[in-house]
Amino acid sequence: MSGSPITALFDRTRAENRAALVGYLPAGFPSKELSIAAIETMVEAGVDLVEVGLPYSDPVMDGPTIQAAADRALEAGTRIADVIEIAGRSAATGAPTVIMTYWNPVERYGVDRFAAELAAAGGAGLITPDMIPDEAEEWMAASTAHGLDRVFLVAPSSSDERLAMTADAASGFIYATAVMGVTGQREQTSSLAPELVARLRKVTDKPVGVGLGVSNGAQAHEVAAFADAVIVGSALVRCLLDAPDPDSGLDALRRLVTDLRAGVER
Repeated sequence: MSGSPITALFDRTRAENRAALVGYLPAGFPSKELSIAAIETMVEAGVDLVEVGLPYSDPVMDGPTIQAAADRALEAGTRIADVIEIAGRSAATGAPTVIMTYWNPVERYGVDRFAAELAAAGGAGLITPDMIPDEAEEWMAASTAHGLDRVFLVAPSSSDERLAMTADAASGFIYATAVMGVTGQREQTSSLAPELVARLRKVTDKPVGVGLGVSNGAQAHEVAAFADAVIVGSALVRCLLDAPDPDSGLDALRRLVTDLRAGVER
């Protein structure tokens, strides 16, 4: 979608000749107020675009780190209204903000209602890991009506035809999952990722973000060499999960984001 905050961000990072840094945190983890403080800390330290996770009880694609954080957010009573509010607080930092969510909660809440409330809060769109464009008719209509971007996922197993169709339906950016399997930090980034991005480049000029596995500046630098955005999730969550207290969690988050941002700028 032309004129979206995400499109403006990628216009800027391309002009600066660097990849964008995308950071993921689940809403309501470790608590509502702390998740807002964590997002503000990430943006201050250099995250360009924020993914706010909607905690879900059956997270089939998430690894143990993100599952543990989502469980804590759910135990703390995090609701969809809280997630939308947190996304609004994130957007208020000036960083374009998307919600990453499985489709079931959106459907139950009401697709148009969800889109309307997210747009009203200042959110930029949704990342929908388990929603494919062929089944997204209602979301296509709602996102268009409310000016939201649609970020769909592609995997190394996607056919060329599927890549082209998904890229055509997507807006903002395309989320390329670099490895088959669940999310989580990895020792090295996947060799499948550059190949997947190269295949996407043949069918679209939309920005491509690569996620799954990046946990330090060196890996971020590697991915930034071939992708338009480096997406980091589990490593950021781990900063808060492992911290003995909130302040040290925020400090760890600040240090990691600073390292990651230096990596995408090198």
